[in-house]
Amino acid sequence: MFLHIGGDYMVFTKDIVAIIDMERSTVSQDTRNFLKTSEEEGFIVNVDENELPKSIIITQGKYSNKVYLSPISTTTLYKRFMKKE
Repeated sequence: MFLHIGGDYMVFTKDIVAIIDMERSTVSQDTRNFLKTSEEEGFIVNVDENELPKSIIITQGKYSNKVYLSPISTTTLYKRFMKKE
């Protein structure tokens, strides 16, 4: 199954490692370091350049790993995920 994470982006639900609230998690220096390193390594995908990201979706696929910055809240993404199951 797929999960729509905003814009034209969908990810396989089986590839999702974590869905993290952007506002709550970025107070941690560890999270900021993770995002900085991910950006330097080319793993970051900003789903919508026109909106501020509300959530971080970390995926690990068979051929690639990505960190998506989504304008959709973690609550909404969770509800969508639960409907798919």
